[in-house]
Amino acid sequence: MSNRVFTLGLLAFIAAVVGGAGWLVYRTPDSVYDNDEPRAAATLAAGGEPVLITVQPGASAKDIGSELAAKGVIRSGRLFEVLVGLTGVQDSLEAGDYEFDRGVPAIEAVNRIAQGRTASRGIVFPEGTRVEEMGELLEQRGIVTKQQFLDAVAAGGYNEPFLAQVATTNLQGFLFPAGYEFNRNAEAGQIVATMLRAFQENVAGSLALENQALTLYETVTLASVVEREAVVPEERPLIAAVFLNRLRIGLPLQADPTVQYALTLAPGSIEQFGYWKQELTFDDLAYDSPYNTYVYAGLPPGPIANPGFDAIQAVIRPASTEYLFFVAKGDGSGEHVFAETLEEHLQNVAREQQGSQ
Repeated sequence: MSNRVFTLGLLAFIAAVVGGAGWLVYRTPDSVYDNDEPRAAATLAAGGEPVLITVQPGASAKDIGSELAAKGVIRSGRLFEVLVGLTGVQDSLEAGDYEFDRGVPAIEAVNRIAQGRTASRGIVFPEGTRVEEMGELLEQRGIVTKQQFLDAVAAGGYNEPFLAQVATTNLQGFLFPAGYEFNRNAEAGQIVATMLRAFQENVAGSLALENQALTLYETVTLASVVEREAVVPEERPLIAAVFLNRLRIGLPLQADPTVQYALTLAPGSIEQFGYWKQELTFDDLAYDSPYNTYVYAGLPPGPIANPGFDAIQAVIRPASTEYLFFVAKGDGSGEHVFAETLEEHLQNVAREQQGSQ
């Protein structure tokens, strides 16, 4: 067994003994992370008032571990020091004011200080989530109330560069869905600003929109539909191609998620069916709303949810295909069967309906 394998095995063993916290993987911007929410929730569940720790520039792992242990953040300052050595982050411990709950695993404290993550409240916004759903998630996590978040979204006044390309005050579609960490005293406006900055850095600042037929607003609008339609991530470019082909020749998109969104604008619909009604009826498909792409051709008036990077990229770089139709497979896999002609599509529909019986 190599030294590297031995070290990794030892780290895994120690992590399991001190709480099984696992490793965190972060991406830019610094406040955005890829992480599983249950682990973050377990950390917060330690409860009590947050403990403030100031890491001075040049502080040693021993000094930091001792203070963490003295204030009840971790059980053992010595274990913190050992983990810092094993992970090789002695020179990466970031100075700053950190907020911890009591009783976190030592490996969590090492990771956070090595990565300079001073905040303590984590939250994950899934791709394809509506602004209203984001507000509910924030309220459930005890960060801000849903209404505070919605008020901050509607307040405007944000200044990310991409907003100059978006001729609307509706930020639906532009609040980047990902994992975030916020301080306990974070205000709703700061949260919105952070999510808009994440969109600027992850999308607007990294994707080339030159020579595209769609504007940024139109791209995000279509991407939000693709995000809600695609269950299997690999199908996003195919679904985007279908919609773009239909737009090109003037066929309605006929996308169920746009009907689901349209229905939520009707009084009492959200209370009865939630934000995404599962079983759509023929009456639903005929519901008169500019968001209903069965009734109106072209794009809906705006995004119906907040798409992730991959859905937006799928619209910009769709699959090269002449497909105009798709239907969900009857096996419950979430995959679709695609077709170029109506005749082929109807055959696919009949076959999949028969297979699901």
